[in-house]
Amino acid sequence: MNAHADQQLPHPSPSVSASPSYAADRLARALRTSLTHEDAATRERAGARARQWRDVLSGMAGGTLSVGSRTPVAALPAWVTPEVVTGGFATGSAAAGGPLLPHEKETARRAGVPATRSDLFAHHLTEDGLRDLWSLLDSGHYEVHAPEEAALATVAWLVRAGRFDSAAELVAEMAPFADRLRFAPRPADRPAPGADCMHRRTAGEAAAALARRGPHPQVEAQREALSVWRPFEDELLAHRLAAAGPDAPPPGWRAEGAALLSRYTALAAAHTRCTKHRDPKSNAAILRRALEEELAGRALAPRLAGLLRVAVSSMVAKRGVPGSPGHTRLRRARAEHAALPSHHALAALVLRRIAPLDGERGIPDPEAAVAPVSEREAGETGLPVGAVVPPAVADTVRGALSAPLEVLVERGVVPSAEVLASLVPQLVAAVTAERYADAPLRTLMAATYRAFRRRRSLLLLDLQSQVRIGELPWVRAVSGHLGDGAADGEPAREALRRLGELAVCAFPATVLPNPLVRELGELARRAELGAPFVEELAADIFMGTFSPKFLVAARIAADLLEGSLYARYYGIDYAAVRRMAIAQATDSALRGHPARTAPEFAALCARRAGTATQGWSTAANGTVIEQAQILTTHNLATLAARARIAPPPGWARLARDCFEAVCRLLARVEGNPRPMPTIKDAAYAWRQMLFHLSLCEAAEREAALAWMEAEGARRSGHVRTLLAPALAGLRLVADGGSFGADGTADGGRARRLLGWSTARHWMRASPRPGLPAARGGGSAGRGSTPVRRATEPQGRPAVNPVHTGRPPSGWSARPPSRETAGRGGR
Repeated sequence: MNAHADQQLPHPSPSVSASPSYAADRLARALRTSLTHEDAATRERAGARARQWRDVLSGMAGGTLSVGSRTPVAALPAWVTPEVVTGGFATGSAAAGGPLLPHEKETARRAGVPATRSDLFAHHLTEDGLRDLWSLLDSGHYEVHAPEEAALATVAWLVRAGRFDSAAELVAEMAPFADRLRFAPRPADRPAPGADCMHRRTAGEAAAALARRGPHPQVEAQREALSVWRPFEDELLAHRLAAAGPDAPPPGWRAEGAALLSRYTALAAAHTRCTKHRDPKSNAAILRRALEEELAGRALAPRLAGLLRVAVSSMVAKRGVPGSPGHTRLRRARAEHAALPSHHALAALVLRRIAPLDGERGIPDPEAAVAPVSEREAGETGLPVGAVVPPAVADTVRGALSAPLEVLVERGVVPSAEVLASLVPQLVAAVTAERYADAPLRTLMAATYRAFRRRRSLLLLDLQSQVRIGELPWVRAVSGHLGDGAADGEPAREALRRLGELAVCAFPATVLPNPLVRELGELARRAELGAPFVEELAADIFMGTFSPKFLVAARIAADLLEGSLYARYYGIDYAAVRRMAIAQATDSALRGHPARTAPEFAALCARRAGTATQGWSTAANGTVIEQAQILTTHNLATLAARARIAPPPGWARLARDCFEAVCRLLARVEGNPRPMPTIKDAAYAWRQMLFHLSLCEAAEREAALAWMEAEGARRSGHVRTLLAPALAGLRLVADGGSFGADGTADGGRARRLLGWSTARHWMRASPRPGLPAARGGGSAGRGSTPVRRATEPQGRPAVNPVHTGRPPSGWSARPPSRETAGRGGR
């Protein structure tokens, strides 16, 4: 699933429904791009999106789509993977549907059956078809792009295992959709790579990127100027200087001039990138025009004669007389520069080197592909021996490195927590599949998991949940075939610790993105830790409540951080949080079922945010969500207390890294007309820093604080000004002090740093002259919000996927500015 899991409104209401206005706006954008973009490939992709949005609008209008439901397509059950577009809208099509793919046509040809999905489905259930599926299972030479493509292979495994009833039930459940969905895996040349070697992009993708690198027009124009036109200008100047003085031009001067003009015509026809020589005001043009007049037997007009004198004198003064030592050195250096190989020529060489590699895998040794030009290659391509591949080309290949996840992070191939999250399902799939006793079944279930994690999430209403992998009929059919060690959670615990340490160490100042949170949560469930991982919520669809796991996560933080620097800085009464969690658990036990929401926790967050009496707004929602993140530490306490992560660099090193990130972010605030997103990210990094500091030993913490104060003093004046109140507040709390109710102390010279605010944030700097000041104090995010209400105030763009029949209590009459748009995953 993608980053927008659990796109749902937390209050069930009969007046909540999906609005077609959002889809109409997206359709208009796609159509505009498909008609106006300069790139043909971009226009084609936009055209495909436009067709999808037309399907969405048509389905909503015709009643065949129920956007907001976990079964949005009336004719498809929940387990069928729907085609989903931005915002969580289903198009009405199935991801495993569409025209027959080449491998399906080939299978039909070899089997001698009609090329239809229903006939292929029937063929796979024959003895020959099952034998082919068994061969794929044993070899592992197959791919599963959509979860449905694992279904018939599961049937084959059940038949071979003697589980005929389970196989028959599974076939019966799939049969109604056999005419439209792909249920068989795709044959491949080799097994899928193991979890010990991952890659961000494939060799084929790197090759495609290199193939797209053509000559750079400006660079090639400069190369042409240095190698063609500057030497020709020197010849024109030398020819003119030979006729200088009172004496008659030397013999052959006129013939040489005619040859020069003839050469110019040929050069201008052959070399068209550089056009400066065509400028009539250029020195070269003046020299040519004067030569043309003289060869025609006409005397130079006074103006042209004056221009000629100025052109000759300026050229000599600038570069010297052609043939002089200084002029020769200059031209030699320019010639060497022009002779340097172009980036696209070196890219073509690198493309030749990686062409033999498997295009569906990563590159084990990218450094060999980006080595300098060898003697043999120089003879074949004309490139100079030892020419170095430029970084822009080399980085394209290095991005396809195939290596363990830690190596990818270390070498910068994984530059962010979001990219890390996109690679993690491969590792989690291997861990979850280890529960199965049979090796072919483990491989099949790992492939199913990876495909399922590519399933895009839906926009959901009324606290519905996304489809879980255990709901897939073929996964459910083999759930009873686990190995003897299936209950052993140690592999999952080790993977959770490994991933947690990697994410926290590599990106200590970054909030864990929702896709990564979901993978950590899956590992925690497999390890039976009883430790919830909480997602980042979107402020623009938040309606004021939280699920119970937020309170459980806050209790874990209470057990770890009560009385710590973190708790004192944010003024948290963790004892009260613990009592609240115990009361919720007791109440759930008495009722016999878990609660759906945690209203006491939501009320606590609203009180701490100071928004309990305020009207609805995205900024107010953001302040409440931020307090929930503060109380729960947004999964850091769970990782430290339950997953037992122990960062090798130490907590103090991570705190310093966070502080440096805060300084980098605050350096971007000055002159920024929309500074709130940056301030918010700085506040998040500051919160992570406080958590890391709180786990340090006292001496370590004091040394880190002293370093931060010294490092802050070294920063630019603007950054020092913004940091001073935050550092003063940190020192105040570290020395035993506390903030007032308004989050300040010492007359405002010490302040608590938070990211969201319903008023003007104290870190807001004055915009540069001529730039408009951003309104509001909330943090910015997406340009269009996904919640729309029927009574929205005038001026708010009607481009939201959801609208409600009535506004929530206290609906603000003023539309929130762009700075108050929400951020988190939905």
